[in-house]
Amino acid sequence: MQNNHARLWAIVTALFLGVAGLFLFLGGAQLLFLGGSWFYIVAGAIMLAAAGVGFRKPVLATQLYAGLLVLATLWSLAEVGLNIWGLEVRLLTLAGLGLWLLLPGVWRSQNTWLQDKRVLAGSLAFSGVVLLASCFSSYSITGTVPANRMAASLPELKDMMPAGDWRYYGRTAQGDRYSPLDQITPANIGRLKRAWITETGDTQKAGEAVVAGPDAGHEFNLELTPIKVDNTLYMCTPHSWVMAMDATTGKIKWKYDPQPAKADLNANVYLACRGVSYYRVPDEIQTSCRERIYSPVADARIVAVNAETGKPCEDFGDHGFISMRDYMGNVPLGFHFITSPPLVMKNRLITGGWIFDNQANFEPSGAVRAFDATTGKIAWVWDAGHDPETFTPAPTDILTRDTPNAWGVYTADPELGLVYLGTGNAPPDNWGGSRRAFDDATSSATVALDIVSGQRRWIFQTVHHDLWDMDIPSGPSMVDLPGPDGTSVPALVQSTKRGEFFVLDRRTGQPVPGYEVEERPVPTQGHAVDDRVSATQPFPATMPSLTPPDLKEADMWGATLLDQMICRIQYRQSAYDGQFTPPHVGKTTIVYPAFYGVIDWQGVTVDPARKLLFANASYLPFRIKLDHRTKLEQDGVLPKWNGDGNEPSPKGNALAISPDYGTPYVAYTDPWLNPLQIPCKGPVWGTLTAIDLVTKKIVWQHPVGTTRDTGPFRTHTNIPLPTGMYNIGGNIVTRGGVLFMGATADDYLRAFDVATGDVLWRDRLPAGGQATPMSYESGGKQYVVIAAGGHGGLGTRSGDYIVAYTLDGVQGTPAKP
Repeated sequence: MQNNHARLWAIVTALFLGVAGLFLFLGGAQLLFLGGSWFYIVAGAIMLAAAGVGFRKPVLATQLYAGLLVLATLWSLAEVGLNIWGLEVRLLTLAGLGLWLLLPGVWRSQNTWLQDKRVLAGSLAFSGVVLLASCFSSYSITGTVPANRMAASLPELKDMMPAGDWRYYGRTAQGDRYSPLDQITPANIGRLKRAWITETGDTQKAGEAVVAGPDAGHEFNLELTPIKVDNTLYMCTPHSWVMAMDATTGKIKWKYDPQPAKADLNANVYLACRGVSYYRVPDEIQTSCRERIYSPVADARIVAVNAETGKPCEDFGDHGFISMRDYMGNVPLGFHFITSPPLVMKNRLITGGWIFDNQANFEPSGAVRAFDATTGKIAWVWDAGHDPETFTPAPTDILTRDTPNAWGVYTADPELGLVYLGTGNAPPDNWGGSRRAFDDATSSATVALDIVSGQRRWIFQTVHHDLWDMDIPSGPSMVDLPGPDGTSVPALVQSTKRGEFFVLDRRTGQPVPGYEVEERPVPTQGHAVDDRVSATQPFPATMPSLTPPDLKEADMWGATLLDQMICRIQYRQSAYDGQFTPPHVGKTTIVYPAFYGVIDWQGVTVDPARKLLFANASYLPFRIKLDHRTKLEQDGVLPKWNGDGNEPSPKGNALAISPDYGTPYVAYTDPWLNPLQIPCKGPVWGTLTAIDLVTKKIVWQHPVGTTRDTGPFRTHTNIPLPTGMYNIGGNIVTRGGVLFMGATADDYLRAFDVATGDVLWRDRLPAGGQATPMSYESGGKQYVVIAAGGHGGLGTRSGDYIVAYTLDGVQGTPAKP
């Protein structure tokens, strides 16, 4: 019986080694032919040899395998050094199989276990020591904020609101996300507990949160940051409800459902609302609705409601509503909606909106519009394709189609009277052969407009002829910086999806002296023959960058050595010359950094007292391929469309195609994942960084988030490995020296020490916290609030929770509405 068992284990072992070895050998041969690493074909050959002699010469088989382990360890050290994540994917698969071979009943001769297995045991010990040593490697930049910037003598900053309020998406219109409250500190953060948790009642419906990646499924995303005025929190929900809550207890005061059209809800790719806007109409203006909340509606409207009652303001627009489809011509369902709160200031309501990416080159206009905040009457339009750019449209005017849009949160300087917005590019994103001069001049740029008149004061472009969807997803953050002559320079910091930070004089749009920008050469080979590329792109010359290094084959990753090899093969098969490699026709192009960020719509946080910038970043490559559309249309897979009516539905697998109507091409775009749905680029996947805006150096940087809720095949259970994690949503900082952030895919709210970046405290959220938190004071206590409702694209747990924290906790849990 024992011999039968031994024979069975020998057969199982030989089969497994043989199959794995054959896979590695054949894949390794392909990789070697493509100019890649020699290791995989050698490893496959050794495993095949070991499987072949295992029955007759088991000692030789284990020795062969031991040799493979030693070779793999030396090769791994040569490729990645003591990088734990690089060593893990290279060695754990082989080490696990080695441990199996070490078992007494597997591949034994008539000798003792020690005689048979000592060589294998030695090789495993060698690999184990190397893996253990790698556990002590660090992925952090450690440092400390200078003590004189952490002292109680920090300057008292004056702004135009009570210290305990949070009246804009970024607390102030300047978008700094800095709270002057200091009750919560690193010394007492351990006492921070839940004060209350309220469920809004707005939850996802069937089919609204298809986890299919960007632009491929209906995403239900609670990306909300509430605002706080006096003792009331105001917010919106993914289905466009507008709500008010008591800031002390979380009790719902009122709720208003503007009832967006069902057709729009069904067609919209994203169901999300990041926030609402508050405005008090000046006393000299007659109105029956003086304090208002403005909120986007999913069917391309904006509603104004009474802040006290939640009832629509009858003297605004059409009984409380204005339509953003006005002046837009044909707007197909799902092609235009607003997810960000409008900027409301100086009796102007200013907004743009999201235009469906990659559908056509005749899409609705991306023009920015301003309305009288009291009456809802159109005040001005900034239309890049109109002459003049800024004008007041007549009722029958149609704004220039297919211009760059500005969909993120806008910021403003009330004293200068300027609103700052970030633009995208004229659709489609990945082919620009039909773009006009004004499209290229105004795309992927920070634009400053006069709030009252809408006249453009300046523009600064961050990407020339953008073919990678590197739009500016968030308005810049304001900060006053010391100038070269001892004066204070009114500056702004514009973050980008590339991970760069442009520091500009917010009066002129020119780089602040000492924060220069330079043009650097970028790849130009391989672009579509009927398009063009820019030979250079702008880079901040002195500011630290969170842009990742260009990829190498050795950066490829996976759960095992086998799927890592697949990523290496794909890397060698793809077009890639580094950042800004232009999309190729008929060949997959790697795009890294990609359009989901480094830094996305969350923007950055600026501590204006300490002159520090805080940014959470994500790292995930994408792949793009342009292909000729002719055959798809001839086969009936992709229906033809000229822009009339609604966009026709493609058939079958064409759902994953960006149709790019009106151009010669279609585009295939997807996150670069291997067959196990694991990224082909290894950790670190998410970081949190502090940058000193005066010395222009990174103070500290740490991986943020774990793999607890992310696993192979999009599972939600995993070992909480400290890899750093993809994140969507921002952070905030307080005068008390604490930084708060949710955002990561492992569903925690964390508090960090501003001085060092160390995690001081964390709490497990009831759903994904893909939102930017906020902080306020109520009843003498400082609160921190975050929306926890999940994110369809990131695949986190969905919910409808608003969670509040304060020192020692003060309340119970309000009942569901």
